[in-house]
Amino acid sequence: MIGAIAGDIIGSVYEAAPIKTTDFPLFAPDCRFTDDSVLTVAVASAILEGDSYAESIREFGRHYPDAGYGGRFQDWLFSTAPKPYNSWGNGSAMRVSPVGFAYETEEDVLAEAKRCAECTHDHAEGIKGAQAVALAVFLARKGAGKEAIRDTLTRHFGYDLARTLDTIRPGYHFDVSCQRSVPESILCFLESADWETAVRNAVSLGGDADTMACIAGGIAEAFYGPVDAAIYDRVHTVLSDELWQAATRFYRLFVTT
Repeated sequence: MIGAIAGDIIGSVYEAAPIKTTDFPLFAPDCRFTDDSVLTVAVASAILEGDSYAESIREFGRHYPDAGYGGRFQDWLFSTAPKPYNSWGNGSAMRVSPVGFAYETEEDVLAEAKRCAECTHDHAEGIKGAQAVALAVFLARKGAGKEAIRDTLTRHFGYDLARTLDTIRPGYHFDVSCQRSVPESILCFLESADWETAVRNAVSLGGDADTMACIAGGIAEAFYGPVDAAIYDRVHTVLSDELWQAATRFYRLFVTT
C-alpha cells in the first residue's frame, strides 16, 4: 500500500506534463500526494475500522477537498444524499489495493472490491477495473508468478494482456477509463523487474500518470515485497500526519507481516 501511494506521488507531476520515457527523476521537487493516495488510505481505514467504504471515503475525502478529484466524484463527496453515478472511471481501481492485501480468499477479494467500487463506480467496467487490480494484488502477494497472474486476469476480465509496452506507448494518451488504463497499468507491472521499474513503466506511457503508477506500484509491492527504506521515508515526508498514521497502521498489519 505504501508502494501504491509512492506511485501516486511520483506520477503526480506527470499527469499534466506527460512523458514517454522511463528516464526521469523518481521524486520531482514538486511531487505531492493526490486523490489516489487519500482514497487508498480511506479504503485501508474502512477495513481497519469496520466502517463502510462510502463512509470512510467521504470522511477522508472531505478532509482533503483539494486533492484533485474528478467533478462527478466531487459532487458525490459533498452531496447530502450521495448515490453512485454509473462511472467507469479508474477512480475505483486506484483506491482498491488495500482490499487485495487484507482478504484471504479470491472470492472475498472480488466481493470486497465490488463493494469498494460500487458506492461511486457502479458501472460494470468500474467494478471490473477494481476487481482486476485487487485480484492482481492478492495473487501477487500469495506467490503467483507473472504468467499465472496474466492468465487469471485475462480469463476473469477479458483484458488484453498479451500486448507489450513498446507497442502501446507511442500512441497512448491520457485516458481515465478503467477500460483503457487498468490493463495498461497491469502490463506495467508484468513487464517490470522490480517495484521501481513498474512505476517508471506506468509514468512512461504518458497517460494518467499518478493513477497508473498508483495501480502498478500497489501490485508490484505485493509481488516484490515492501518498498525500500528510502521510498518509505520519502512517502512519510510527503503525506500528512493523518494519512501517514492510517497508512502505516495498515501497512504493518497486512503488508510487512
